[in-house]
Amino acid sequence: MARIDHIDDPNAPAINSVVPSVTCVVQNDDGQVLMIHRVDNDLWAVPGGGHEPGESITDTVRREVREETGLEIEVLRLSGTYTNPRHVMAYDDGEVRQQFSLCFVGRAVGGRLRGDGVETKAVRWVAPADIAGLNLHPSMRLRIEHALDSGRTAPYLG
Repeated sequence: MARIDHIDDPNAPAINSVVPSVTCVVQNDDGQVLMIHRVDNDLWAVPGGGHEPGESITDTVRREVREETGLEIEVLRLSGTYTNPRHVMAYDDGEVRQQFSLCFVGRAVGGRLRGDGVETKAVRWVAPADIAGLNLHPSMRLRIEHALDSGRTAPYLG
C-alpha cells in the first residue's frame, strides 16, 4: 500500500486514524545504524511498524525489526515519543493517519540481515555521518538524531 507523508502541510487531508507504532534505531558494534529502504514511500528509515493487539510494546519493536530486517534485537531504551498532529500519513486506501510513534534504541543480538521484499526493498548498515546523504523524511531524521544523542538524559516528548 502506497503512502504520502505530509508534515506542516496546510493542504494535507483530514486525519481519520491514530495507530500506535514503533521505530527502532539499532546500532552495531561499529556504531553503524540499521537502515531500511521502504517500499510504501520509497524513503530510507529505521525499522518499525504498528502495534498489534496482545503484544507488549517491546514485543512490537522486536517483531517489526525481525520482519523488516531479519535481525533479532535487544531493546535497550525509549528514546522518544512522536505525536505531531501536523505529521499526517495518507494511504491509498483512504486512511489518513496522525503520527503516533514511540522510538526505541536497540542492538542486534542475532539473525541474518535481509530485506523482506514486501515492506523493505533494501536493508543496510550506515555510518551516522552517511545518513545525511540518504533520502529520509524529516521526522525520521529527528528520531535518529534524538536516539544517537548520548548526552540526552530523558526521552524526547513531542
